[in-house]
Amino acid sequence: MIKKFSHSLRMKITLIILFFIFILLLSMGVLNNFGLPLFYQNEKVSDIKEAYLKIDNEVMKIGSLGQAIIQNNHENQSVINDSVSNIIVEYSNKYNITIVLVDSFTNKAIYSSAREGDSLLSRIQDGFIGNKDIDSKDILYKSENYTIILHRIAQKSSFIEAFGYCNDNQTMVIMSTPVASLKESVNISNKFLVYIAIIGFIITIIITFIIAKMITKPILLLADISNKMGKLDFTAKYTGNRSDEIQTLGQNMNYMSDRLEKAINELQNANELLKEDIKRKEAIDEMRRDFIANVSHELKTPIALIQGYAEGLNEGLCEDEESRKYYTEVIMDESEKMNKMVKQLLTLSSLESGNSILNKEKFNITALISNILGSISILIGEKNVNIIFDSNKEIYVYADEFKIEEVITNYISNAIHHVKDFGEIKITVDDDGKNIIFNVYNTGNPIPKEDLGNVWEKFFKVDKAHSRAYGGSGIGLSIVKAIIEAHNGNVDVRNINDGVEFGFRIPKA
Repeated sequence: MIKKFSHSLRMKITLIILFFIFILLLSMGVLNNFGLPLFYQNEKVSDIKEAYLKIDNEVMKIGSLGQAIIQNNHENQSVINDSVSNIIVEYSNKYNITIVLVDSFTNKAIYSSAREGDSLLSRIQDGFIGNKDIDSKDILYKSENYTIILHRIAQKSSFIEAFGYCNDNQTMVIMSTPVASLKESVNISNKFLVYIAIIGFIITIIITFIIAKMITKPILLLADISNKMGKLDFTAKYTGNRSDEIQTLGQNMNYMSDRLEKAINELQNANELLKEDIKRKEAIDEMRRDFIANVSHELKTPIALIQGYAEGLNEGLCEDEESRKYYTEVIMDESEKMNKMVKQLLTLSSLESGNSILNKEKFNITALISNILGSISILIGEKNVNIIFDSNKEIYVYADEFKIEEVITNYISNAIHHVKDFGEIKITVDDDGKNIIFNVYNTGNPIPKEDLGNVWEKFFKVDKAHSRAYGGSGIGLSIVKAIIEAHNGNVDVRNINDGVEFGFRIPKA
């Protein structure tokens, strides 16, 4: 498309300029061929009229020229040489006009600018009177005293000739100038004009092509920029350095390109934010639905148990003390589970919303782990597992001791719940100079790979049936993640050596 535009615009400019040059040269040829003879003829008529007026004026100053010659030939000759002769010589030399003064009484030439004055008198008289075989006579100008004609002689030559009398009615004025040489000059001029036209056309084509290229190059560049802008590519910029309207257009396109790029980027950013907001809203809606479903599922069983055992007590199904005690213990146990889950939900909500305040202090995390192991020693003994932990090294961390204790307790409890009987639990804590790294490993069934990334979600359980064997609500690991992230750390889980390892990493200070 751009190439077609290039050739079209450049060709149009070239053809337009060549057309006008052709019209100009053609007009010059037509005017030279037809207008020049007429112009030349009019100029010669004007020269003859001017010469006649000057001669007539001088003759009238000195009186009758013929009488002056008869009365005093020597005196009259002097007058002619000083005044009239000067006019005759001037027009003869300057305008190639042959002038003869004739005495009308004697019909003899008394002064001539050429030797053939008498023969000229005879020819012009014959031409005017019509005694000779003349092709045509064209009257170019006629007045009371003289007439100017175009005298054509067949296949020979043509003359512009004048015949008349001065106002003294005695002095006859005859003038003649050839026009035959004009035709030859016109033909030569036309030939020369053809050569000029050919050379001019070649030069014009070259110059026009260069000019057209100079004009179209920035326009093509602007067209290419606009084409890229249409494809949302704003990298191309106009870099011309001109001082005309094209420069202004290029600068305006650069400005428009920058504004469009900025506007589109802002629009794209707004769209991205909108997409993120929509995704976030969809995720929140999904989480809300999952949350309601999970909470409903977790509360359904304890509520059903509490309702069932309460109805049994109310209907007197438990007549003995031991049965009533069992019923009430079940109701209390299920109520405690619901209370614990509600507290966990409140804690998680506080952590995720950022409303939970961390009470950071420096403490020995190794001693904290030893205390936790001591508090759950009975549970460890029931599982018959081997606990491996080096409690001799002291490692300090600056964190919220209560919340870190909750995290470690949750990790160790999960390990005890999922370790095989007579299995092994290995607890490690390390200091790499910047971070405190804690890991708990237990032998047992690995977590499916597809579930590794989901264990931190609320109410997620690897046991798809949500077994109540260990009394877990599925919120503990979500709380662990929220606490560690509140400390600017991260959690991880992986399957290793026929077991599972949970851990976290938090900054040391």
